[in-house]
Amino acid sequence: MKRQTYAPEIKERTVRMLITVAGAYPSTWPAIQIIASKIGCRTETLRSWNKKHIDQTIPASVQTQSQEQRIKELERECRQANEIIRKAATFFAQAETGRPLK
Repeated sequence: MKRQTYAPEIKERTVRMLITVAGAYPSTWPAIQIIASKIGCRTETLRSWNKKHIDQTIPASVQTQSQEQRIKELERECRQANEIIRKAATFFAQAETGRPLK
């Protein structure tokens, strides 16, 4: 099976077309499917071109912000888990000493 190669101009033009029409669809995937069928490439090929374009154009600060947001979410989950552990420890400590539960 021969692998088809595309010129860089075709890739750039197709990604620009995808960016232009993506707003008309509920997500990027339906736009990728339609454009890929029109130019005759596989959907995964166009998705990878789009991902490479995004990686090259989005500054690192945006990626850092998303990492900071993920860290905040994990810290919140950790606080919730610690609270559950504290309550469980209190419950078992009271049960062990025979004191009535509150």
